[in-house]
Amino acid sequence: MRPTKFSRGVQAACSLAVLLASQAMAQAYPTKPVTLIVPFPPGGTTDVLARALGEKLGQSLGQTVIVENKPGAGATLGADYVVKAKPDGYTLLMGAVHHTIATSVYRKLPYSFDKDLAPITTVALVPNVLVVSETTKATDMKSLVALAKSASPKFTYGSNGNGTAQHLIGTQFSALTGTELLHIPYRGSGPLTTDLIGGQVMMSFDTITPVLPHIKAGKLRALGVTTAKRSSALPDVPTLDEQGLKGFDMGTWFGVLAPAATPKDVVAKLSTEMMKIIASPDFRKRMNEIGAEPIGDTPAQMAQLIKTDTERYARLVKSANVTLD
Repeated sequence: MRPTKFSRGVQAACSLAVLLASQAMAQAYPTKPVTLIVPFPPGGTTDVLARALGEKLGQSLGQTVIVENKPGAGATLGADYVVKAKPDGYTLLMGAVHHTIATSVYRKLPYSFDKDLAPITTVALVPNVLVVSETTKATDMKSLVALAKSASPKFTYGSNGNGTAQHLIGTQFSALTGTELLHIPYRGSGPLTTDLIGGQVMMSFDTITPVLPHIKAGKLRALGVTTAKRSSALPDVPTLDEQGLKGFDMGTWFGVLAPAATPKDVVAKLSTEMMKIIASPDFRKRMNEIGAEPIGDTPAQMAQLIKTDTERYARLVKSANVTLD
């Protein structure tokens, strides 16, 4: 049956009502505290970035931003929590490149990272750094490789969990250097760094933020940066590419996302406010202090970053044969 003028009018009125309601919600938003979920324990880079952004965002929105830690399963538990939250802009995720890797690593993820979450903005890129305890004899990558090859039992490296960037960087390092490394997954950077300093694990490829104070204090030794360019926070530390692993370029980005059905006007408002914060001198100074490079892109640009990295890491995961249930 063909629609009548009356039915078409009703449909148009309903569409207009939905549009006006969405706009009204965006104008009123937020009317209560916003929760920013961190899928790792306190103390790591994700947590530090979330708290730095949350403080400024709370001032900008005129509402408290609560940072809540929900660690586990390589950051996927926290992501799943946000996916299932009410899509009203009051529950957000501090996501990371780990989530694009998890898409290929985990066979039974209960969500789709690129479909069930709406990108808001990429906050920062933080280079990863190869670090060892001060008690380790290695002073550069060459001597570390030699030490790892002679180690019995296998040389160990820690990560923030199975399927994270640190895990995959380790598998790539192992493959390119011909070393047999034993992966030890942790729930986050805090416990990993404690064990690294104590000698329970031999090395890690963590982001610079949690290990930088210990490098400066002499408790950890930085042997190489995993990105193509040196880090401004560690300008004297050469890249792995400079030390013979040509083309090695892997870092960790962090960004904010909302449940997919969150009104576009609310996402746009959050994106605008966050981009202003990220571009501010105070925030950029804070990022410099923790070794992070501020970004602040649009939702569309972040969506493209997610798509590109999901495809890129799918190839690496397949070549490394890293899969989990």
